[in-house]
This record gives sequence, C-alpha cells and structure tokens, in this order.
Amino acid sequence: MVLPLPRVQPPAPGDERLVHRRLIGPAALALLLTAALLLPAAAGAANRRVSISDYRWSIPDVEIDRGEHVTWYWTGPDTMHSITGQPPNATQWDSDPGSLPSHNVGDSYQVSFDDPGVYEFQCKIHSLVRGTVTVSGTPGDPVSEPDPVPKSNVDLKPPKMRRIALPRKFGPRGAPLTYSMNERGKLDVEYYRYGRGGRPRFAGYATYKAHVGFNNARIGKRKPHFKPRPGRYLVELRVSDQQHNTAKAKKRRFRIW
Repeated sequence: MVLPLPRVQPPAPGDERLVHRRLIGPAALALLLTAALLLPAAAGAANRRVSISDYRWSIPDVEIDRGEHVTWYWTGPDTMHSITGQPPNATQWDSDPGSLPSHNVGDSYQVSFDDPGVYEFQCKIHSLVRGTVTVSGTPGDPVSEPDPVPKSNVDLKPPKMRRIALPRKFGPRGAPLTYSMNERGKLDVEYYRYGRGGRPRFAGYATYKAHVGFNNARIGKRKPHFKPRPGRYLVELRVSDQQHNTAKAKKRRFRIW
C-alpha cells in the first residue's frame, strides 16, 4: 500500500528561507510560547510540537487529524539529526535534503499532513532516532497549537557573581577576595597597574576554581603570571561556568604598598 505524501508548507512569495529548516531565536521562541499558552486546546488531536534531545524524540509516535501539522525542534545538546520520511516518501519529506543534518539549537521543521495514513521517519545518521506520524481521517484544526514551544537544553546563560568584597589597600602577599557564585566554574583575574600618566597597563593575570556558594581567592598575591609591585591597580574579575558562558567583568580598584 502506497501512502499519500505529506505536504510541506511552501514559502511565501519572495521568501528565500528554507521551508524545511527554520532558525528561531530566543525572542521568537518566547512569543510563540506566549501564543501557545493563550490558544485553547482542541477536543481531539491537534497540531503537535516535538523536540529532539539526548537522541530521543519527546513524542516519537505522534497522532494528529487530517490537515494538521507537526513541528520538530532541535533543542540540543545533540543537533546532528534529521527528520527523513521513510519509503515511499523519503525524498519528498526530508529536513535535510541532499545533505547530512547540521542544525543550530532552535531550528525547526514543519510538515502538514492532508491525507490519512501512518508515516514513518528516522534520522539519516542515527537509525535509532525514529518515529511515526499517524493521521486520522477526521478533519483537524490547522490553527490549534496546544503544545508549548520546547525549551533549549543548552545552557547559554552566564553565571552570576555577587557579594563581592575586596580590601582597598594591602601588602604584596595579597588580600582575600570573597564572592558568591550560582554555578561551578572558574574566576579569571586580570591586573592593570596605573602608570605615571594615570593610565592602567596590563600587569598579569591569574585563574581560580569556583564553586557554588561563597568563594575565596587571594588577590594581589604573586602568581606565575603576576608579580605584585607597589602602586595602584585596577582588577577585572570574570566568572565562567562549565559550559564556557562568561559573565560581564566586575571591576575593582586597590593599592599595594
């Protein structure tokens, strides 16, 4: 039995973007999520939103009514997956036609289904990443969106550095810098020493491990890449988490006698 092919929505006139793959930024995701929450859910099946994460679809076997659509989202951290229809509709239904999948977090792919049937799909690279779309003969609601837009599983937020305390004057052995941090990571310290002209010049750097909660790092102490000298200093403090998200630098001034 040969199943009828699903319909991929065509682009608007003059729109050169790919129909199969769309990149949705954080602002657009937030707007879609708000719209989804305001729309009432349909009584039966409805358009579905499905995410891929850790080599699994959030809904591997989707059920919708005739005329409705399914939108798949790449939420990470793994994004090397395709939605490729299996025979007989493999070439017409493919998120990555003619190429191997390479997506950004937030990309999406939408297919509308006009005819009843069972449609199978799987990833070109990972055969275990597969699923089905079952379309009933009941006329559906093509504007219903009961599912929220899936959230990204990739940490893109920098850590927060708070409650910073550092003495304004101390000797060449340094002084304790105390601060709190909401994630594990590291603290990068850059030293700038004020010269005769009043301009700060780079004088070295140091790196410290950081954990959740209160931390203590000795600032102004001799390190492999910093040699303290008497004078006025500007120090820039940057914290990063284990996903390499870096917060905006905090600046402090002090004097070494």
